[in-house]
Amino acid sequence: MLSCWAMMMVMRRVLGMIPTLLLVVGLVFMLIHLVPGDPVAALLGDRATPADQAALRAALGLDQPLFGQFLKFLWGILHGDWGTSMVRGQPVLGLIGERLPATGLLALAAMVVALGLGGVLGVLGARNRTPLARGVAQGVNYATLAMMAAPSFVIGPLLIVLVSVKLNLLPVSGNASWDSLILPALTLGLSLAAVIARMTTASLEEEAHRDYVRTVLAKGAHRGRVLWTHTLRNALLPVVQIIFLQMGMLLTGAVLTEAVFGWPGLGNLLVEALHQRDYPVIQGCLLFIAFTYMVCVLLADVVSALLDPRVRR
Repeated sequence: MLSCWAMMMVMRRVLGMIPTLLLVVGLVFMLIHLVPGDPVAALLGDRATPADQAALRAALGLDQPLFGQFLKFLWGILHGDWGTSMVRGQPVLGLIGERLPATGLLALAAMVVALGLGGVLGVLGARNRTPLARGVAQGVNYATLAMMAAPSFVIGPLLIVLVSVKLNLLPVSGNASWDSLILPALTLGLSLAAVIARMTTASLEEEAHRDYVRTVLAKGAHRGRVLWTHTLRNALLPVVQIIFLQMGMLLTGAVLTEAVFGWPGLGNLLVEALHQRDYPVIQGCLLFIAFTYMVCVLLADVVSALLDPRVRR
Protein backbone atom coordinates (compact mmCIF):
# COMPACT_ATOMS: atom_id res chain seq x y z
CA MET A 1 0.00 0.00 0.00
CA LEU A 2 2.80 2.36 0.94
CA SER A 3 4.77 1.59 -2.20
CA CYS A 4 1.71 2.25 -4.38
CA TRP A 5 1.13 5.52 -2.58
CA ALA A 6 4.78 6.47 -2.97
CA MET A 7 4.69 5.77 -6.72
CA MET A 8 1.57 7.88 -7.15
CA MET A 9 3.10 10.73 -5.18
CA VAL A 10 6.34 10.65 -7.17
CA MET A 11 4.48 10.58 -10.49
CA ARG A 12 2.32 13.51 -9.44
CA ARG A 13 5.37 15.51 -8.37
CA VAL A 14 7.24 14.66 -11.58
CA LEU A 15 4.29 15.80 -13.71
CA GLY A 16 4.16 19.00 -11.66
CA MET A 17 7.83 19.63 -12.45
CA ILE A 18 7.26 19.79 -16.22
CA PRO A 19 6.10 23.45 -16.32
CA THR A 20 9.00 24.41 -14.07
CA LEU A 21 11.43 22.59 -16.34
CA LEU A 22 10.13 24.44 -19.38
CA LEU A 23 10.42 27.74 -17.52
CA VAL A 24 13.99 26.93 -16.46
CA VAL A 25 14.97 26.01 -20.03
CA GLY A 26 13.51 29.28 -21.35
CA LEU A 27 15.18 31.42 -18.68
CA VAL A 28 18.57 29.79 -19.16
CA PHE A 29 18.38 30.25 -22.94
CA MET A 30 17.34 33.90 -22.70
CA LEU A 31 19.84 34.85 -20.00
CA ILE A 32 22.73 33.27 -21.88
CA HIS A 33 21.90 35.23 -25.04
CA LEU A 34 21.67 38.46 -23.01
CA VAL A 35 25.24 38.07 -21.76
CA PRO A 36 27.46 40.79 -23.32
CA GLY A 37 29.98 39.62 -25.87
CA ASP A 38 29.97 37.88 -29.24
CA PRO A 39 30.99 34.21 -29.19
CA VAL A 40 31.96 34.36 -32.86
CA ALA A 41 34.36 37.23 -32.22
CA ALA A 42 35.76 35.39 -29.19
CA LEU A 43 36.37 32.25 -31.26
CA LEU A 44 37.90 33.89 -34.36
CA GLY A 45 39.66 36.84 -32.77
CA ASP A 46 39.80 40.47 -33.82
CA ARG A 47 41.56 39.83 -37.14
CA ALA A 48 38.77 37.70 -38.63
CA THR A 49 37.09 39.06 -41.73
CA PRO A 50 33.34 39.73 -41.82
CA ALA A 51 32.96 36.85 -44.28
CA ASP A 52 34.61 34.43 -41.86
CA GLN A 53 32.42 35.67 -39.02
CA ALA A 54 29.28 35.30 -41.12
CA ALA A 55 30.26 31.76 -42.17
CA LEU A 56 30.90 30.66 -38.59
CA ARG A 57 27.70 32.33 -37.39
CA ALA A 58 25.74 30.40 -40.00
CA ALA A 59 27.53 27.13 -39.10
CA LEU A 60 26.64 27.60 -35.44
CA GLY A 61 23.05 28.58 -36.19
CA LEU A 62 23.46 32.01 -34.60
CA ASP A 63 22.16 33.75 -37.73
CA GLN A 64 18.66 32.36 -37.17
CA PRO A 65 15.94 34.26 -35.27
CA LEU A 66 16.15 33.93 -31.49
CA PHE A 67 12.84 32.09 -31.25
CA GLY A 68 13.96 29.60 -33.88
CA GLN A 69 17.18 29.01 -31.97
CA PHE A 70 15.15 28.38 -28.82
CA LEU A 71 12.87 25.85 -30.53
CA LYS A 72 15.91 24.04 -31.93
CA PHE A 73 17.52 24.07 -28.48
CA LEU A 74 14.35 22.74 -26.81
CA TRP A 75 13.93 20.02 -29.46
CA GLY A 76 17.50 18.91 -28.94
CA ILE A 77 17.06 18.67 -25.15
CA LEU A 78 13.93 16.55 -25.55
CA HIS A 79 15.91 14.16 -27.78
CA GLY A 80 19.01 14.01 -25.61
CA ASP A 81 21.07 16.39 -27.73
CA TRP A 82 22.30 19.28 -25.57
CA GLY A 83 24.42 20.76 -28.33
CA THR A 84 28.09 20.75 -29.20
CA SER A 85 30.81 22.87 -27.64
CA MET A 86 31.87 25.74 -29.87
CA VAL A 87 35.44 25.60 -28.56
CA ARG A 88 36.11 21.90 -27.99
CA GLY A 89 33.86 20.49 -30.70
CA GLN A 90 32.56 17.77 -28.33
CA PRO A 91 28.98 17.01 -27.25
CA VAL A 92 27.94 18.98 -24.18
CA LEU A 93 26.57 15.89 -22.42
CA GLY A 94 29.90 14.16 -22.96
CA LEU A 95 31.79 17.07 -21.40
CA ILE A 96 29.42 17.09 -18.43
CA GLY A 97 29.83 13.35 -18.02
CA GLU A 98 33.63 13.72 -17.98
CA ARG A 99 33.57 16.37 -15.23
CA LEU A 100 30.68 14.97 -13.20
CA PRO A 101 32.63 12.28 -11.25
CA ALA A 102 35.02 14.90 -9.85
CA THR A 103 32.12 17.13 -8.79
CA GLY A 104 30.27 14.15 -7.30
CA LEU A 105 33.33 13.18 -5.27
CA LEU A 106 33.72 16.74 -3.99
CA ALA A 107 30.01 16.98 -3.11
CA LEU A 108 30.14 13.63 -1.28
CA ALA A 109 33.19 14.68 0.75
CA ALA A 110 31.59 18.04 1.55
CA MET A 111 28.41 16.28 2.69
CA VAL A 112 30.45 14.03 5.01
CA VAL A 113 32.07 17.13 6.53
CA ALA A 114 28.70 18.87 6.85
CA LEU A 115 26.91 15.92 8.47
CA GLY A 116 29.73 15.12 10.88
CA LEU A 117 30.52 18.67 11.98
CA GLY A 118 26.94 19.95 11.77
CA GLY A 119 25.50 17.06 13.76
CA VAL A 120 28.03 17.42 16.57
CA LEU A 121 27.66 21.20 16.78
CA GLY A 122 23.87 20.91 16.64
CA VAL A 123 23.72 18.51 19.60
CA LEU A 124 26.22 20.60 21.58
CA GLY A 125 24.20 23.72 20.89
CA ALA A 126 21.04 22.13 22.30
CA ARG A 127 22.59 20.86 25.55
CA ASN A 128 22.48 24.05 27.63
CA ARG A 129 21.31 22.84 31.04
CA THR A 130 24.48 23.77 32.97
CA PRO A 131 26.55 27.00 32.92
CA LEU A 132 29.37 25.23 31.05
CA ALA A 133 26.95 23.75 28.54
CA ARG A 134 25.33 27.17 28.03
CA GLY A 135 28.75 28.65 27.32
CA VAL A 136 29.48 25.90 24.82
CA ALA A 137 26.07 26.41 23.20
CA GLN A 138 26.68 30.14 22.87
CA GLY A 139 30.10 29.52 21.34
CA VAL A 140 28.56 27.05 18.89
CA ASN A 141 25.95 29.66 17.97
CA TYR A 142 28.59 32.27 17.17
CA ALA A 143 30.67 29.74 15.23
CA THR A 144 27.75 28.64 13.06
CA LEU A 145 26.80 32.27 12.36
CA ALA A 146 30.36 32.97 11.21
CA MET A 147 30.40 29.88 8.97
CA MET A 148 27.07 30.82 7.41
CA ALA A 149 28.14 34.41 6.78
CA ALA A 150 31.48 33.54 5.14
CA PRO A 151 31.07 32.57 1.44
CA SER A 152 33.19 29.90 -0.18
CA PHE A 153 35.31 32.41 -2.13
CA VAL A 154 36.39 33.83 1.25
CA ILE A 155 36.85 30.57 3.16
CA GLY A 156 38.79 28.95 0.30
CA PRO A 157 41.61 31.51 -0.01
CA LEU A 158 41.88 31.75 3.78
CA LEU A 159 42.37 27.99 4.03
CA ILE A 160 44.89 28.09 1.19
CA VAL A 161 46.95 30.81 2.90
CA LEU A 162 46.79 29.20 6.34
CA VAL A 163 47.05 25.48 5.58
CA SER A 164 48.89 25.34 2.27
CA VAL A 165 51.12 28.43 2.22
CA LYS A 166 51.88 29.02 5.90
CA LEU A 167 51.85 25.46 7.22
CA ASN A 168 52.61 23.65 3.93
CA LEU A 169 50.36 20.74 4.90
CA LEU A 170 48.07 20.29 1.90
CA PRO A 171 48.19 20.99 -1.86
CA VAL A 172 46.93 24.33 -3.08
CA SER A 173 45.01 23.09 -6.13
CA GLY A 174 44.40 20.20 -8.49
CA ASN A 175 43.44 16.60 -7.79
CA ALA A 176 46.76 14.79 -8.07
CA SER A 177 46.31 12.96 -4.74
CA TRP A 178 43.64 12.21 -2.15
CA ASP A 179 44.75 15.06 0.14
CA SER A 180 43.89 17.54 -2.63
CA LEU A 181 40.23 16.90 -1.75
CA ILE A 182 40.45 18.04 1.89
CA LEU A 183 40.53 21.82 1.46
CA PRO A 184 37.79 22.00 -1.22
CA ALA A 185 35.58 19.69 0.85
CA LEU A 186 36.07 21.84 3.95
CA THR A 187 35.37 25.01 1.99
CA LEU A 188 32.17 23.61 0.52
CA GLY A 189 31.02 21.76 3.63
CA LEU A 190 31.49 24.40 6.36
CA SER A 191 28.54 26.58 5.39
CA LEU A 192 26.31 23.52 4.99
CA ALA A 193 27.50 22.26 8.38
CA ALA A 194 26.42 25.56 9.91
CA VAL A 195 22.92 25.22 8.43
CA ILE A 196 22.59 21.63 9.66
CA ALA A 197 23.90 22.59 13.12
CA ARG A 198 21.44 25.44 13.59
CA MET A 199 18.53 23.38 12.30
CA THR A 200 19.47 20.47 14.57
CA THR A 201 19.74 22.77 17.59
CA ALA A 202 16.40 24.45 16.90
CA SER A 203 14.66 21.13 16.27
CA LEU A 204 16.09 19.54 19.43
CA GLU A 205 15.10 22.52 21.55
CA GLU A 206 11.58 22.40 20.14
CA GLU A 207 11.25 18.67 20.79
CA ALA A 208 12.65 19.08 24.31
CA HIS A 209 9.49 20.99 25.31
CA ARG A 210 7.07 18.36 24.04
CA ASP A 211 4.72 16.63 26.45
CA TYR A 212 6.18 13.19 25.82
CA VAL A 213 9.66 14.39 26.85
CA ARG A 214 8.35 15.87 30.10
CA THR A 215 6.48 12.65 30.77
CA VAL A 216 9.57 10.48 30.25
CA LEU A 217 11.65 12.79 32.46
CA ALA A 218 8.98 12.74 35.17
CA LYS A 219 9.27 8.96 35.26
CA GLY A 220 12.94 9.31 36.23
CA ALA A 221 14.68 8.80 32.89
CA HIS A 222 18.11 10.36 32.44
CA ARG A 223 18.08 13.50 30.29
CA GLY A 224 20.95 12.32 28.11
CA ARG A 225 19.22 9.00 27.43
CA VAL A 226 16.01 10.82 26.53
CA LEU A 227 17.98 13.01 24.12
CA TRP A 228 19.48 10.08 22.22
CA THR A 229 16.57 7.64 22.28
CA HIS A 230 13.54 9.92 21.90
CA THR A 231 14.23 13.58 21.17
CA LEU A 232 16.93 13.21 18.53
CA ARG A 233 15.00 10.69 16.44
CA ASN A 234 11.90 12.88 16.32
CA ALA A 235 13.94 16.01 15.65
CA LEU A 236 15.57 14.59 12.53
CA LEU A 237 12.66 15.22 10.14
CA PRO A 238 13.35 18.93 9.44
CA VAL A 239 17.08 18.16 9.42
CA VAL A 240 16.59 15.51 6.74
CA GLN A 241 14.61 18.00 4.66
CA ILE A 242 17.40 20.56 4.94
CA ILE A 243 20.02 17.97 3.99
CA PHE A 244 18.25 17.03 0.76
CA LEU A 245 17.61 20.66 -0.12
CA GLN A 246 21.23 21.60 0.55
CA MET A 247 22.44 18.73 -1.62
CA GLY A 248 21.18 20.69 -4.59
CA MET A 249 22.96 23.79 -3.33
CA LEU A 250 26.25 21.90 -3.25
CA LEU A 251 26.47 22.07 -7.04
CA THR A 252 25.91 25.82 -6.93
CA GLY A 253 28.61 26.29 -4.31
CA ALA A 254 30.93 23.95 -6.16
CA VAL A 255 31.22 26.44 -9.04
CA LEU A 256 33.20 28.94 -6.97
CA THR A 257 34.96 26.30 -4.89
CA GLU A 258 36.23 24.42 -7.94
CA ALA A 259 37.38 27.68 -9.53
CA VAL A 260 39.33 28.65 -6.39
CA PHE A 261 41.06 25.28 -6.02
CA GLY A 262 41.36 24.36 -9.71
CA TRP A 263 39.24 21.26 -9.14
CA PRO A 264 38.44 19.68 -12.53
CA GLY A 265 34.71 19.38 -12.04
CA LEU A 266 31.48 20.70 -13.47
CA GLY A 267 31.86 24.12 -11.84
CA ASN A 268 35.28 24.62 -13.34
CA LEU A 269 33.89 23.62 -16.74
CA LEU A 270 31.20 26.30 -16.36
CA VAL A 271 33.76 28.97 -15.47
CA GLU A 272 35.91 28.04 -18.46
CA ALA A 273 32.89 28.16 -20.77
CA LEU A 274 31.95 31.62 -19.44
CA HIS A 275 35.41 32.94 -20.28
CA GLN A 276 35.23 31.43 -23.77
CA ARG A 277 31.60 32.48 -24.46
CA ASP A 278 30.82 28.83 -25.17
CA TYR A 279 27.01 29.09 -25.21
CA PRO A 280 26.10 25.38 -25.49
CA VAL A 281 28.38 24.39 -22.59
CA ILE A 282 27.10 27.23 -20.39
CA GLN A 283 23.50 26.28 -21.12
CA GLY A 284 24.19 22.60 -20.50
CA CYS A 285 25.93 23.18 -17.16
CA LEU A 286 23.23 25.55 -15.90
CA LEU A 287 20.45 23.21 -16.96
CA PHE A 288 22.15 20.22 -15.32
CA ILE A 289 22.56 22.16 -12.06
CA ALA A 290 18.92 23.30 -12.18
CA PHE A 291 17.64 19.77 -12.92
CA THR A 292 19.74 18.33 -10.10
CA TYR A 293 18.35 20.87 -7.65
CA MET A 294 14.79 20.06 -8.69
CA VAL A 295 15.42 16.34 -8.19
CA CYS A 296 16.80 17.05 -4.71
CA VAL A 297 13.67 19.03 -3.85
CA LEU A 298 11.57 16.10 -5.06
CA LEU A 299 13.59 13.68 -2.89
CA ALA A 300 13.17 15.99 0.12
CA ASP A 301 9.37 15.92 -0.30
CA VAL A 302 9.23 12.15 -0.76
CA VAL A 303 11.52 11.36 2.18
CA SER A 304 9.60 13.76 4.43
CA ALA A 305 6.34 12.07 3.52
CA LEU A 306 7.83 8.62 4.16
CA LEU A 307 9.16 9.65 7.58
CA ASP A 308 6.14 11.61 8.80
CA PRO A 309 2.56 10.29 8.37
CA ARG A 310 1.25 13.84 8.88
CA VAL A 311 2.87 14.92 5.63
CA ARG A 312 1.21 12.05 3.78
CA ARG A 313 -2.18 13.12 5.06
